[in-house]
Amino acid sequence: MYFPISGATIDPFYLIGLGFIIGILGGFFGVGGSFLAGPALFVAGLPMNFVVGTDLLHIVGKSIVAARKHRVLGNIDLRLAAVMVVATIGGSEVGVQGIEALKRIAKVDLVVGTATIIVLVAISIFVFLESWQAMKLKGSRKPVSEQTAQEKDKRAFKFIAHWTHSLDWAPKMELPHSGIKSISIWAILFVSFVGGIFSGFLGGGAGYIRMPCMVYLLGIPTHIAIGTDLFEIVVSAGYGSFRHAMDGNVDVMIALIMQTGAAIGAQIGAVLTQYFNGPRIRMAFAPLPLIGAGLIIYGLATGRHIH
Repeated sequence: MYFPISGATIDPFYLIGLGFIIGILGGFFGVGGSFLAGPALFVAGLPMNFVVGTDLLHIVGKSIVAARKHRVLGNIDLRLAAVMVVATIGGSEVGVQGIEALKRIAKVDLVVGTATIIVLVAISIFVFLESWQAMKLKGSRKPVSEQTAQEKDKRAFKFIAHWTHSLDWAPKMELPHSGIKSISIWAILFVSFVGGIFSGFLGGGAGYIRMPCMVYLLGIPTHIAIGTDLFEIVVSAGYGSFRHAMDGNVDVMIALIMQTGAAIGAQIGAVLTQYFNGPRIRMAFAPLPLIGAGLIIYGLATGRHIH
């Protein structure tokens, strides 16, 4: 099927299947799925600036569905999300401007592709090492309740997030829903600002950056980090897609076709989180960014097309 806005020809069934898979992964891991959706669109022949903008638009609808499900399950810390929104939007604008600067010098594919590879490989290695260590420390292979899993998460990450919680930078706030008595607002703003930059520059909701940072740096329990991050993705991806649409980087038809599969997959993924504890979720997530990195490498080496 030919898409005149982006000038790409892509099988619509490929897009529906991709959306469904990304929907499941996004609902389960609390990330927008751009670590796979973006690379998959790239190797299908979509120019990188359209990959970024179109993936953002697709992510919005899927994340709304998944976030609503997580809200019902009690996995969203609204107080935390409210603080993160402002910095998320600011960071997203910085990322959008970065894409426009690269378009002017015709280096979008190379620079964004390379940056994506580096980020995804680094995330994969870090998450694997941490989750493997956490599973060893916990010494349990049997299923646990959601409450017990969250309590174990807090203990497992106490030594990692301790320095963040000890920062004496006013103002500070309490996050009772996440079990945090005191944390600097500046730490929260930093995490959300960085996530916004990655969202605007690399596409998607940047949950692959923000969700791990919420867990490892802020000490948020994994299940709550997943739900809250999906709420943030709605904001960052919504703003980013609007700005990229203004700059002509969004193919609406591609996003809508992907959304038909993603809306179903997101609900399935959200429900699945209730059957796994935090470290197991993170361990399952660890190899996925490497798949995205591999697709980008393939796309850069072969001129993007898989036809």
